[in-house]
Amino acid sequence: MVADDLGWVHLVVLVAVIAFGAVVPVVPTGPTLAAAAVLAHDEAPWELLLVLAAGWLGAYLGDCVVFVVFSATGGRVADKVPWLRADRPAVTRMRTRIEENDVAAMTVSRLIPAGRLPVLIAAALSGYPWHRFAVTCVFSAGAWAVLYVGIGVLGGAVVPSNTVALIAAVVVAFAVGVVPKAMPRRHAT
Repeated sequence: MVADDLGWVHLVVLVAVIAFGAVVPVVPTGPTLAAAAVLAHDEAPWELLLVLAAGWLGAYLGDCVVFVVFSATGGRVADKVPWLRADRPAVTRMRTRIEENDVAAMTVSRLIPAGRLPVLIAAALSGYPWHRFAVTCVFSAGAWAVLYVGIGVLGGAVVPSNTVALIAAVVVAFAVGVVPKAMPRRHAT
């Protein structure tokens, strides 16, 4: 039985929030998962497995929705948004990298801030097979969930106060997910 603070309804909401955040990337899914891990770690450590599974499932479902939507409508969307055109060199290079090592490409893209959507879109627009995507996404969503649950566990283990641990985990998760996006990129010349 799940403890009072982390009930089945909370797990379903966690899956829904993370899936929604994977589709609409303004929702801070990493900090949400880290915060849930802090609460689970404090209540009953075995509940971390449930939080991990919920995060994994939410990330997987959200990524699948993005892939399916862009596979089905990508051509029409790409015609209206120039950087999405499948004949662009960047999309072609991304497709080549995905095909060279799809599990690594999908997993790394999931862990790098702002890396997931371009890779998913490139894969969908270039005709990457659905069945291969569904398998590789299992690994990438799992790696992402392990990372953010780990941040939550670390916060809960290092900081004795549940409130402070929750705040620390959310701050670290934001730092992992937002700071690299804000840093200027250096281009090779």
